[in-house]
Amino acid sequence: MGGHSHWSTIKRHKGAQDAKRGKIFTRVIREISIAARSGGDPDGNPTLRQAIAKSKEVNMPADTVKRAIQRGTGELPGMQFEEFMLEGYGPGGTALLLEISTDKRNRTVAEVRNILTKNNGTMAEAGAVAWQFQKKGLLVIENQAVTEEQLFDLALEAGAEDVKQTPTGFEVISEPANFEAVKEALQKANIEASLSELTFLAQNHIQLEGRDAEQALKLMDLLDENEDVSKVHANFEISDELMEKMAAEST
Repeated sequence: MGGHSHWSTIKRHKGAQDAKRGKIFTRVIREISIAARSGGDPDGNPTLRQAIAKSKEVNMPADTVKRAIQRGTGELPGMQFEEFMLEGYGPGGTALLLEISTDKRNRTVAEVRNILTKNNGTMAEAGAVAWQFQKKGLLVIENQAVTEEQLFDLALEAGAEDVKQTPTGFEVISEPANFEAVKEALQKANIEASLSELTFLAQNHIQLEGRDAEQALKLMDLLDENEDVSKVHANFEISDELMEKMAAEST
């Protein structure tokens, strides 16, 4: 990444999510319930299988997972959530794509608009920034004893489209349809992924400096704190030197 960290990388290493376990549980439970609407058997429902895998990553109790599935299939009563996307702009012209899961659309839209407006951002019309992102399967390999050539050959043979080296390892990118096959191939080769998900990756990035960088990170944190915001995607990058300086100043 040329000495720069993208938002997706920054988020993984900020560690903020560890302090919000209850909020993580809420989001994963929603993901499971929504996925289970299409069927409660994970063997025939890849989306549900992925959500259950995420529940294991955060050590969610099996009974909690079971109840979430039953609420999704209608076996148990529960709130009905809808999923949709919101788009916006952040500091320095950053493009923002937000995945929303809520039981009250108007409330959530108003809350997101308020967060953006108060933090040097604006809401955007549908389609205004979405074209800058592509839905992809993403597997992050960190601190593994594997060479780029080995990983590249294995991943591409399984259906991946690219392998990118990062400061701490590799990112394996695939089309959504090939994601499960690539993930399974890596697991069979005993290559563990620190992150595996279907996500939206920016096609181009904006480098932020100074005040814009500080405001962008603050905005990302505020959006991430809203439990109706499932995921935040952005197209900015910040130099590693600036990230280290900002981290030092915050301690």
